[in-house]
Amino acid sequence: MFCRESLIKVSEPQILPFFKPVNYVEVLAQIHEELESCHPSERADLYLLQFQVFKGLGEVKLMRRSLYSGWLKASTVHEKIVFGAWLKYEKQGEEVISDLLSSCGKCTREYVALDITSELPADVSSSSPVDTMMNLNHVSRNVCFHFGNEKVVCDRQKIAGLSAPFHAMLNGCFAESLFEDIDLSQNCISPLGMRMISDFSLTGSLNEAPPNLLLEVLVFANKFCCERLKDACDRKLASLVSSSQDAVELMEYALEENSPVLAASCLQVFLHELPDSLHDNQVVELLSNVNREHRPIMVGRASFSLYCLLSEVSMNLDPTSDKATTFLEQLVDSAETSWQKLIAYHQLGCVRLLRKEYGEAERLFEAAVNAGHVYSVVGLARLGHIKGQDLWSYEKLSSIISSYTQLGWMYQERSLYCEGDKWWEDLEKATDLDPTLTYPYMYRAASLMRKQNVVGALAEMNRILGFKLAIECLELRFCFYLALEDYKSAICDVQAILTLSPNYRLFEGRVPASQLRTLVREHVTNWTTADCWLQLYDRWSSIDDIGSLSVIYQMLESDAAKGVLYFRQSLLLLRLNCPEAAMRSLQLARQYASSEHERLVYEGWILYDTGNCDEGLRKAEESISLKRSFEAFFLKAYALADSSQDPSCSSTVVSLLEDALKCPSDRLRKGQALNNLGSVYVDCGKLDLAADCYINALKIRHTRAHQGLARVHFLRNDKTAAYEEMTRLIEKARNSASAYEKRSEYCERELTKADLEMVTRLDPLRVYPYRYRAAVLMDNHKEKEAIAELSRAIAFKADLHLLHLRAAFHEHVGDVLGALQDCRAALSVDPNHQEMLELHSRVNSQEP
Repeated sequence: MFCRESLIKVSEPQILPFFKPVNYVEVLAQIHEELESCHPSERADLYLLQFQVFKGLGEVKLMRRSLYSGWLKASTVHEKIVFGAWLKYEKQGEEVISDLLSSCGKCTREYVALDITSELPADVSSSSPVDTMMNLNHVSRNVCFHFGNEKVVCDRQKIAGLSAPFHAMLNGCFAESLFEDIDLSQNCISPLGMRMISDFSLTGSLNEAPPNLLLEVLVFANKFCCERLKDACDRKLASLVSSSQDAVELMEYALEENSPVLAASCLQVFLHELPDSLHDNQVVELLSNVNREHRPIMVGRASFSLYCLLSEVSMNLDPTSDKATTFLEQLVDSAETSWQKLIAYHQLGCVRLLRKEYGEAERLFEAAVNAGHVYSVVGLARLGHIKGQDLWSYEKLSSIISSYTQLGWMYQERSLYCEGDKWWEDLEKATDLDPTLTYPYMYRAASLMRKQNVVGALAEMNRILGFKLAIECLELRFCFYLALEDYKSAICDVQAILTLSPNYRLFEGRVPASQLRTLVREHVTNWTTADCWLQLYDRWSSIDDIGSLSVIYQMLESDAAKGVLYFRQSLLLLRLNCPEAAMRSLQLARQYASSEHERLVYEGWILYDTGNCDEGLRKAEESISLKRSFEAFFLKAYALADSSQDPSCSSTVVSLLEDALKCPSDRLRKGQALNNLGSVYVDCGKLDLAADCYINALKIRHTRAHQGLARVHFLRNDKTAAYEEMTRLIEKARNSASAYEKRSEYCERELTKADLEMVTRLDPLRVYPYRYRAAVLMDNHKEKEAIAELSRAIAFKADLHLLHLRAAFHEHVGDVLGALQDCRAALSVDPNHQEMLELHSRVNSQEP
């Protein structure tokens, strides 16, 4: 089908256009410290910087929380518009959640368009001009303005009161002050417009009028410095902006006539419709060509925030596009602080490099490095490679490695410029320092595959896919299987890819994954519906989550109940730490629900999974009122157990789970219900009942029940039986890191240490092993080693518990500044963590 060599190609690692400080803990701590003492007007910018740090760490939830904080603490309407639009953009595809919350009487305010006219107060100077009146005894009370053959009669003093120029003209030393008839035909105002101005001079308000007439009056008001009239036009026009086309037509006037309310209203419409609005060339031209004089009119002090958002959206659409470049140029021009400059330089450098504009890219990366962004040296090294200066690139990276705290990306980048087989050593070091980097696994695997070491190549890919479901790793393993003509395994991986990203394209975007799946399917046996269910039971029971995803994908092609299958898919994706894909599957489950009561259950899970537990509970109750079903009772039990702090609710949860088990369902879900019921019984001290539940769950192949049964053995003081039970789970489970971690609780220290080392090998993102090893080292008075163990994980994972423990260790050894830094960084991760707040308060009082 394809030549073998083309299937095992691994592209160079992408230069990420993100802010990646060498010591993110220090930066987060600094931001937290500044947030505690800064002026309210500076908070939104600080939350934007915090967002950029979390983006560089890949922490999606924390990124969104920073954006929400920026929106909440915005001190200007422009900041509110930008951060609100950014939140809406980040939550694309989640509009159903907002609709569900609205149906529950709970509004997501950040989604709602602002009433700009009320948010921007009028700032109009007094309209009473200086008294320079002449003797007006012989001047008529009225003045007649002529427009060719038409005339408009106005109250002289009311018109004079509109502005100082009118006052001077009608009451001052100008000849017009003695005239009853004045020709205004050369002043860009029509008789209709003048009548509108006359009415305003008498009433102080504008009548309803079409936009073109309001624009005419606005221009006239600006020309004659009629501030109250101008403000009224500005606001009236702003209230008429309801579509992108309206905004396009009015934005230019808003900027030329210095109309901030109208400009903000137009901007809000553009941003509210992202990313679609950036497909309109007129919108792009308006936003990208705003000069320094006009930027404050459009966006106040939030220029940098605005162009950060527009740059991100345009880069996501096409990082090599002209619009991405022009928005980033505006970002550079808007940058004021050092951190703003280094982010802007680095991002524009990345885009210039992709566009092969190497000279400009080099200048920008150098500027970013000089501003303090060490990661931008990757761009310089890559440019050195393009020039054929690999030795220079190697030495540049070596200098960075010897000058700063060593990080995985440094060794990963240096490996590109190594001579001979030295790259392997650098990639091993990169993985040791940051096991989340995918390129080292992929490159090692491809190298092994070229050497016909199939077992080693697949082991490398399985190693990372065991804890990180990276789509590029699934793609490479799929390619390996193709090269090996192992079509059964290949179909599994490509169906998992399509589950994660239905429109994914392989081979550097050249071939749709769906097309490759069609080709591969010709080489595998088609399963009947019964075959699919048997395969799903087998894979679910062996905790083969990727295999289970693949089977469900195949089942969705049949006429089976799609709502149920999409729901199962969402459960697997959550287990695989793919929350966005899981939410998409839940929404599809809701869309394909076969009944009202089934739809309510899926809506309940959507609400529960987005932190709206009470609303999810109500959906479960609504569903039960329509029909008693397994899933409705299960949801209610799950939500109630999570939301209630009252110990007496355990009996209610037990009753609900028993009701669920009486309803029809398949063994997969019944096993889960039995497992949950066993957990409740354990918490209540009813160990015999708990053991019965776990044993019954195991009888229907709910493999995870071994863990619950092990806990029962342990609570019965039978540690050996608990250890053996967990060993059975390890033998059955395809993904066994959590099982090793749990088993470590049931053995002696040396075996515990061995199990936790295995956990770290299988899933280096699990934090308990690092904490345990650090605690043991601390008990043995090896303080430096204990802190180093925690630092090893903190380098690639911003985890509250790791930071908390390291802060406590720093305090213990008298390093107050180190403890304070960790406390502040931890509070950036969770600002409301009570123990962390107490530790921070205690350490803060010790600061010299």
